[in-house]
Order: sequence, then C-alpha cells, then structure tokens
Amino acid sequence: MSEQFRVESDSMGEVQIPSWAYWGAQTQRAVENFDVSAHRIPTAMIRALALIKKHAARANGDLGLIDGEIADAIVKAATEVYEGHWDDHFPIDVFQTGSGTSWNMNANELIANRANEILGQPLGTRSPVHPNDHVNRGQSSNDTIPTAVHIADRAVARDLLAAVEELASSLRRKEEEFRDLVKLGRTHLQDAVPMTLGQEFSGFATQIEKAYGRIERTLANLEELAIGGTALGTGINCHPEFAHRVAAGIAEDTGIPFRSAPNKFEAIASRDAQVELMGALNVLATSLMKIANDLRILASGPRGALGEIVLPSLQPGSSIMPGKVNPVIPEMVIQVAAWVNGKAVSVTIAAQNGPLELNMMHPLIAMETLESLSVLAATCRRLATKAIDGLEADRERLEFWIEWSLALVTPLATEIGYDQATRLAYKAYKEKRKIREVVLESGLLPESRVTELLDPSQMV
Repeated sequence: MSEQFRVESDSMGEVQIPSWAYWGAQTQRAVENFDVSAHRIPTAMIRALALIKKHAARANGDLGLIDGEIADAIVKAATEVYEGHWDDHFPIDVFQTGSGTSWNMNANELIANRANEILGQPLGTRSPVHPNDHVNRGQSSNDTIPTAVHIADRAVARDLLAAVEELASSLRRKEEEFRDLVKLGRTHLQDAVPMTLGQEFSGFATQIEKAYGRIERTLANLEELAIGGTALGTGINCHPEFAHRVAAGIAEDTGIPFRSAPNKFEAIASRDAQVELMGALNVLATSLMKIANDLRILASGPRGALGEIVLPSLQPGSSIMPGKVNPVIPEMVIQVAAWVNGKAVSVTIAAQNGPLELNMMHPLIAMETLESLSVLAATCRRLATKAIDGLEADRERLEFWIEWSLALVTPLATEIGYDQATRLAYKAYKEKRKIREVVLESGLLPESRVTELLDPSQMV
C-alpha cells in the first residue's frame, strides 16, 4: 500500500483506491469506466439513498437479521450521509449502468467503511460491516434505485410547489392592483376589444394555479416505494415485513406518506410516475414561457412598441447602446422553459426503455427530474421577486392605445350594423384618425350615444 492509495480486491481482482476515499472497489471501477461528463449524482439522491440504508439497517436489526451493533453503526453512518457530511465521496458519473447499481454500491461501500470506522476498524476492511451482506441486506439495486428516485422527486417537489404558490400569489396581487386599469386586448397580435390589465394578470395567475394542481396530483404515485421487491419484484432474499418497515421509517423521517408499492413488478420495471411528473412540469414550463413572452411584449419599447407595463430595471442591456434595459428575467424564464420541455422528452424516452422487468435508464431519469424540479422552483421565485413584484403599469400608455384602437367600434355594430361599423373602422384606419372622431363626423348617432358606446370601461 502506497501513501496515496490503498489496494482492495473484489471478484475481478485488485484495484487501487485513493487512501482518503470512503468508497470501495466497485465504486472505483465505476469511476474509471464512466467518466464521460461533469454530471454526478444529484444531492437529493444521496439523501434518499441514505434514508433507505438507515431504515433498512434498522429493520434488519429489529428483525434479527443482522447484529444489533452492526445495525447501529450503519444507522449512524447513514445518518451522517443524510446530513451531508460525505457528499464528496460520491464520484460516479450520471451516465453509467442503467440500473444505477454503481450508485447503490457507492452508498453501500461508503456507509460500510464509515460504519467500520465507527467500530474502530480501518477503511477497506469490509469487516465487521460488509457493504453487501449488511448495508445492502434485503435489497437489490433494482429496487433501491427506483425507491431513491421516488423519494428524491417527492421531497424536491415539495419545494417546487411552495415556489409555484409564491408566484401565483404575486400574480394575484398584480391582478388586484391593476383591476381598474382598462387596456387594449389583442388577438393574433392585432387590436381587439378592451379588457383590464388585472384581467390579463388573472389569466396568468390561473395558469400557475392550475400548474400547481397538476403537479400536486402526481405526488401520490411518487409516494409508492419499490423497496422490498429486490431483483425484479418477487422479494427474493427479503423478509416479508422488511418493505413496510422501511417505508414507514422513511415516512416518519420525512413527514411524507411514503408506503410500500402494492405491486413491486410495476414499481421496478416502470417509470411512469416520472413521466407523469415531467408531464406536469412540462405544462408549468409551457405556462411560464407564455407568461414570460407576454411580459416581454407588454413591456416592449419602451417608446417604439407597446410599453404598457414597466419591468424592474435590473442591469444594463447593451454593451453599445447606452441606457438600454432588457427584460432579462423573462428571457431567463424562457430559456429555462425550453430546457425543461427538452427534459420532459428525455424522461419520456428513458421511461420507454424498460425491457421486460427493469428500466435501464434510472440515473438519467433521476438527474432530469430532479434538475427540472429544482431549477423550476428557483425560476418561479426569481420571476416573482425580480419581475412580477416590482412590475408597474404605464397608465398613459394604456389610455393612448385604447383611444387609438379601431376595435372600439365593436359595440357600434349592435346599433348601426356590422357593415356600416366596418366602413367607419376602415375610414379611420386609412385616414389615420381616431374612431371616435370618424363616428361623430358620420352623424349616424348622437354624440351622447357615441360617448356611451365608446366608453372602454363599459366594454370589460
């Protein structure tokens, strides 16, 4: 053994491991085999694996399947992993064996080494705590990794829901603030009938609230855990009470109603719960893109376009044009939305690759779902605090566009007929005049009636 490495053996022979590393031979082989990207295990997956190992050890100890002292040492080591003390000891690339076996063995080896250290033994001894015989007792990578994906997704979804709720509240506040500000509506990017700015923001708020509901409806399926199914769902080498005990312990620790999946074959072979989740996230991303694009259009100009709202000025917008300020937060949101749309496709393809009894794209699914959840949460909060909360209406601009709109002629159709109203609108357009002037000039209606019919506040 050199000063920098220790040598361990497995079924394939000897392997050198950094002397400071708490992982073992199987993890080291995976590090050498799969180093193709900068992506590593998501932190939420580390926490989920730690919870599984902690409660598996506790269940196995209580059931008399492993020695009590060994069980206690594993619980202590797994708790340290859960608390974030050993994050640097998960070095394997996301792009690896599709079952995620390497991540599972990374957790097994790390926790076994740390448990042995707690019991006074050096790293690499594999005794008295063995990574397979003790830390992985009653488990297979095939049920452990799907369980970890569900736990991690469900835990991180909780934060996303809070962020979505915050964004919806910000939009509702603007709805109330702008409830009496009449503005010009637009369809096909052309002038339409009046509405209020508050009504426009009510549509945004409802989109986000519905997105909340869609995400919330995916949670129940994420709360079903595959643990106890072992290799493919039969539960071979697993105590009959193991699955329920582990699920109950994880539920107690997290405050989330996790439960043992009623059908372990589905829970191991299928990732439909993640496809469902990404479907809901895809809708949220689509809504965010629509809202962000609308904010850019409404704030466009500020003098050469609509300019109906004013977004907070956050940073200079040009290296060559002094004074230019860009809608940077909506543009950030649009890029995130496009990115999540792509991840939804990625998870869909990954979930299709579950031949027979096992999906073989678990690491990719874990990364794509967890990154989407966390980035969307941060994006919703940033949109609320950096754009919506400080957004203002330009009242003069709102009134200007209303007065110049040809769509004001719409109520006249009930009085003078559609064709006559169309001729007046076309005349106003060709002569670059306000519709109010042209209608009064026509003499078709008394001034008092024209004023009444062309009052924008009565059209909303």
